Order: sequence, then C-alpha cells, then structure tokens
Amino acid sequence: MAEPAAARPYSRREFLIGALARRLPATGHIVAGAISPYPAAATLIAAQGSGGAVRATVLGSQTHYRFSDGGRELFDAAGRGRIDVFFLSGGQIDGHANINLVGTGGYPNSDMRFPGSFGSAYLYYMVPNVILFREEHSARTLVDKVDFVSAPGSSSPEVYRPGGPSALVTGRAVFAFDREAQRFRLESLHPGETLDAVRELTGFAFEADETVNVTPDPDAEMLAQIRGPVRETLAPTYPEFAQALRDEGPMG
Repeated sequence: MAEPAAARPYSRREFLIGALARRLPATGHIVAGAISPYPAAATLIAAQGSGGAVRATVLGSQTHYRFSDGGRELFDAAGRGRIDVFFLSGGQIDGHANINLVGTGGYPNSDMRFPGSFGSAYLYYMVPNVILFREEHSARTLVDKVDFVSAPGSSSPEVYRPGGPSALVTGRAVFAFDREAQRFRLESLHPGETLDAVRELTGFAFEADETVNVTPDPDAEMLAQIRGPVRETLAPTYPEFAQALRDEGPMG
C-alpha cells in the first residue's frame, strides 16, 4: 500500500532526480547534455563522494564543463570511448527505444516540429550506457512507433555499435531495455502508480512481472545533496529549476 502523500519527505523533482541517480555507475565519465536539468542533477549526485571515481560533465555549466572545444570535443570523446554514460530524450520514444527529435506527421511537412537531432544519433551509437528520460508518461510521448527515427534504439548485427540504450526513466516508472530482444521490461513503478494504469498510458507493449517493484525513495543522504551542493551548482545553469527545487512541496 502506498504511503500517504504527507508522509513523503521529498518533492516530485527530488524523487525523479533520485530515480535517475540510482541508474548511474560508481565510476566513469558521465555527461549530461544541454537543457537537461534532471540528468544534470543526477550526474552531480553520482560525482559527490565518489573520490574522483566519477567524472561529471554538465553541458552549459561553468564549473563542470570539461570540453574546451565544444561539440567537436564532445563527439571526439564519445568516439574514443571516453564517455561512459549519456542521457537522451525525445518528443516521441517507442517500444524499440527509437527516439524522435524532429517532429510528428510526415516529414518534411511535420504537424509539430521538435528541437532537432543534432548529435543524438552519433552519441546513441557510441556511448555504451545511454539512459532515456521523459518526464511526461503518456501515449502521446511513448508511442508504438515513432513518426521519425532521429536515433535508432538498435542496429543489425553487422553494424559497429558499441553504444545504445540501457533504460527509460519516466514520470511514472522505470524500464530496463533488453538489447537482444529489442524491447523494454518494466523494472519499477513510482509510488502510487499501478501496472494497469501504466499500461494504459504507454503506447507500446512491454514485458512486466506479475509483481512489480516500487521505485525506491531518495534517501536522506541523497536529499541532502540535492538540497545543498547539487542545487547550488545547478543554479547558474538552470536557475528556474533550482528555484523550483527549493519551492516545490512534498510529492503527492
């Protein structure tokens, strides 16, 4: 049975940051891209207290930006195997982990235009652990088949591809991606969610056990990091997000 909302000593943003942070390794180079406050916060948590085992790069940050030559150096590092984890999202994500960053409807006459792909396809191919994140969990965003493949979730065996998706974290659940089966398996439901409701709100089919785990709460140490050094570090790059972290009430 889910706890009453008043008993949860964290906000929704803090909970989602924690859900992402728990997916991150204890070593390696983790990079959070532009316009990605949730992944940026999770990346900073992974680096805190790691004794330098985790190298954190946050695009747009003055204190955690490791590339002096912009995008070229970012892509070069990925090609050389020097980035271990990256985050991607999309206007649409389908059950095979394909992402759409171009638009809906028939390209080039799209009904709705998204920001564009930039280097997402390249990074998807080269970074071994790509975590997908989409806060909105609806049949509008999680679709059976994307309208345009900006970056494919998998490739045929003859294609050289050291990288690819490992998981999808949404505002309602966490999915693990099975690269061999090329589909998602539900790993956990966020507090208050049900399997039937998540199936109804997901446009693609996914595997799930009869009993599904609940996504763990952020612990006291993680919350202290978010409310202290992580929020302070985020503020210059994501001032509105940092302020929302300060002001948002407990998760309902």
